Amino acid sequence: MNSLNEQYEEKVRPCIDLIDSLRSLVYPLYFILILFYLSLYFLSLCIVTRCPLELKMKKITKDQKWNGKIHYRDFTEEIKDPASVEEKIIQAQDKMAGVGVGISKELISLEIASPSVPDLTLIDLPGITRVAVKGQPADIGEQIKRLIWEFIGKRETINLVVVPCNVDIATTEALKMAQEVDPEGERTLGILTKPDLVDKGTEENVVDIINNKAIPLKKGYMIVKCRGQNEITKKVSLTTALEKEKTFFQKHSHFQSLYYDGRASVPKLAEKLTLELVHHIQKSLPRLEEQVETKLKQTQSKLDNLGCGPPSEPSEKLGFLIDRVTSFTQDAVYLSKGEDLRCGYKSKIFSVLRQRFSSWNHLIEDSGTTFSWNIEKEVTQYERKYRGKELPGFINYKTFEAMVQEQVKQLEEPAILKLKEVSETAKKEFFALIQRSLVGLPNLMRATEAIMNEKEGLAESMLRTQFKMEMIVYTQDCRYSKKLGKRKSEGGLVSITNGIGASLKEMAKHLKSYYQIAGQRLADQVPLVIHYQMLQEFAVQLQREMLQMLQDKEKMELLLQEDHTIKENRVHLHNCIKRLSKARMLLSDFSMSIYDFNPMQF
Repeated sequence: MNSLNEQYEEKVRPCIDLIDSLRSLVYPLYFILILFYLSLYFLSLCIVTRCPLELKMKKITKDQKWNGKIHYRDFTEEIKDPASVEEKIIQAQDKMAGVGVGISKELISLEIASPSVPDLTLIDLPGITRVAVKGQPADIGEQIKRLIWEFIGKRETINLVVVPCNVDIATTEALKMAQEVDPEGERTLGILTKPDLVDKGTEENVVDIINNKAIPLKKGYMIVKCRGQNEITKKVSLTTALEKEKTFFQKHSHFQSLYYDGRASVPKLAEKLTLELVHHIQKSLPRLEEQVETKLKQTQSKLDNLGCGPPSEPSEKLGFLIDRVTSFTQDAVYLSKGEDLRCGYKSKIFSVLRQRFSSWNHLIEDSGTTFSWNIEKEVTQYERKYRGKELPGFINYKTFEAMVQEQVKQLEEPAILKLKEVSETAKKEFFALIQRSLVGLPNLMRATEAIMNEKEGLAESMLRTQFKMEMIVYTQDCRYSKKLGKRKSEGGLVSITNGIGASLKEMAKHLKSYYQIAGQRLADQVPLVIHYQMLQEFAVQLQREMLQMLQDKEKMELLLQEDHTIKENRVHLHNCIKRLSKARMLLSDFSMSIYDFNPMQF
């Protein structure tokens, strides 16, 4: 025992202290508790526990006093008397799960420091049940199973399957659930209880189970004899109960060999679990280091995205605002020109715009094709409507002008729709830049968005003016003659010999030639208007107006008002980084001592 105590104080205690320290550092960061602290779960067979009960036991010296603490939700209470522990747990369960026999998945944490307990943390879960009793919902069994799955499925846990000796372990629900999450049996430890209830003649079956011959588990089995209900009622002390358990195993003809092999009794179980704790930490440490490092990088990235926030010193505020606005507006100009941004944001706006403007060009081409198909019918209608005293073969200008205007007018609303599409794309890109560069400054962000919305209205006005100008049928003579000459050399629509047919044929050539020129003009002009107003002019005006805002000292305080949530989040992330950095340092300092430990030395 002296050797065990020396080894324990030298190897186990530092290991436990390390995990306790890590847990206190990483738990507030919403790490899954089980990942960083070995917890052992009891799957019991009767409904006693109605909430997950985390029991954190810490061994103290004999000259120190027993002390306890219970914590659930936002409530914490010190416990001075061991006799009141049961009452406190019942009170906690009633608050969490209601008075009666309902269950809750919320955790109750009970800390016990005593000279007579091992350094272990265990979580006791509600027992499996198949039939609801009075006061329970009909699906109580499924509720309990879902709760158990949340805990036992994590690969960092060790599951204790607790089964009475007088029950066929192979058919128990507890073992089946453990086998589903741990088919190789690498993190499942079987515990048989109530050995005094074993039927005569079946003792060897129990011994075979403990010897791992029936249902093999890599962590094996233990057997214990706890206080029965009668002993609890009579308030038999734990010390007396342990002595009675020791005598039982030592004198039992079938089980005494298990006792001397260290596989029977509560103290032997506590010793094994302590060693399993250290061994499990030893195996999990590399993964723990990796997880802490990953979380540290993720947290730092989140903090970087939030920026540094406005300074508290009045003398520094203007300089901060100037730097932030200057940096943002310069990036806005770079974005409008398709250049790399200094803030690191990768814009995709120009690749999207190319697709939008290409589809606009296709729309114009498709419109021209449809126009060509309908020209003969349309010219005939206009010939009847507008032809005056002209002889056959003469082109009626009013007919020509009206047809061109109607065809071009049909493109106006699609052009406005294209503007809206591009505007949404531009807004998304600029808003992404705003969110990155002006994070936490909502008033400054709103001022920027207002300028952009104004530019969309100006762009629409320019487009409609462009289509008003297109109602004036005009192009340079040389350009028109060249298009018309090329069209005539290619031949007409059909061979028609009468005068009206010749007139239609000639009119069609003129219409196609002019629409080709107007279409090409619109194919370029519409994207140019959108590009100019929604990107370049917006970026320039944004830079000008935001710099002008800095001249107004009264507005400065308003623009520097930071979002309260972001400010709190920044403080939270700073604290997270401090804790994670300390956890990483602890892991580094203790890793060698952990690796040097060999549980088999015990």
